[in-house]
Amino acid sequence: MNRFTTSWGTHQLARFPADPRDQLRAWDAADEYLLSHLHGDADPELLPPGTPAAAPGGAVVLLGDRWGALTTALAQLRPTQITDSHLGREATRANLAANATADATASATADPAANATPKATADATADPAGIRLLTSTDPVPERIDLLVVRVPKSLAFLEDQLHRLAPALHPGSTVIGAGMVTEVHTSTLQLFERIIGPTRTSKALRKARLIFSTPAAAAEDRGANPWPLRYHLPEGIGVLSGRPVTNHAGVFCADRLDIGTRFLLDHLPQHRGPQRVVDLGCGNGVVGTAAALANPAAEVTFIDESFQALASAEATFRENAGPDAPARFLAADALAADVPAGSVDLVLNNPPFHSHQATTDATAWRMFTGARRALRTGGELWVVGNRHLGYHVKLRRIFGNCETVAANPKFVVLRATKR
Repeated sequence: MNRFTTSWGTHQLARFPADPRDQLRAWDAADEYLLSHLHGDADPELLPPGTPAAAPGGAVVLLGDRWGALTTALAQLRPTQITDSHLGREATRANLAANATADATASATADPAANATPKATADATADPAGIRLLTSTDPVPERIDLLVVRVPKSLAFLEDQLHRLAPALHPGSTVIGAGMVTEVHTSTLQLFERIIGPTRTSKALRKARLIFSTPAAAAEDRGANPWPLRYHLPEGIGVLSGRPVTNHAGVFCADRLDIGTRFLLDHLPQHRGPQRVVDLGCGNGVVGTAAALANPAAEVTFIDESFQALASAEATFRENAGPDAPARFLAADALAADVPAGSVDLVLNNPPFHSHQATTDATAWRMFTGARRALRTGGELWVVGNRHLGYHVKLRRIFGNCETVAANPKFVVLRATKR
């Protein structure tokens, strides 16, 4: 844990899962700038002319608080947090608990059943002490007096969430965004302007910037929310040829099949009969759906840390495999305790190698070690990845073996067997 000191107090914060070797902090300069402004401590010279003094209160909503730094610092305001990240939500719970506030005890009591499906309701995640932890697919609050937005990496996700939240704003609402200068683009400001209303930015401080929007956009000016997006896959990719896919905003490759996934689809294992399969880091569920269609006797579990991804995977799977086909959809960290040890026959995986703006192999390590724990003896992990990432080295260390199934100049499909 690292000490996070602002005008709102001093807090001990960590990412999730906590790793003492992890040098990445649970906050950045954008969080600090935002909290300083909300406390009234920001240098007025940095703010747009005429920016009113911050007066946080009423119904406070925090969108995209990455590791719970804002929720923990502002716990006294009883905010509602909205996140697309299972890891971010668990970090928030852990950080609130670690800082031993009344809010912490309450926030840790949110219904764990909400992890089992992307359709968790707002009531299921309401906290008795007033802090609410909602997912990006839950119904939004009916009224918002202060909306705080940590600018996400995905412009599509920002567009979708602003569309969902805008009807809850009123003329007296305050809308403040925060991000590093590398995250705040002209297109970002245009979204705020079109969906919320007139938008201005602060000057940069430690490479961070604030965004101020005044709710004024009429519903007809905002236009319809274009998300989720639905399209049909190309021909020539086996059982999924020409089939429909649903992508919610923020899911990787929203409008097309990414080339890494296509390469894996070309080389999926050909198994028949009863089998427990995990699509790990499932995204829109294309790989797991292909495995289910190729082997109707298989039971597929879709796992991702993104609630948008799980909603996409469920929609894709149900439309192609039918409403009664056996499947589970889990919001989880890799293959931690959510799948029993020794219970899986096959894990299919396309690991991410970014966490927000940071490049890291930590997620791949957790996925590979979790897969080994979950697999039965003789079970297999199939991985597709960029050749330069060197996953074969990690797999040999974890499994003691690794075989190259297929390779092209950019990608490689690897197989590791639990022995």
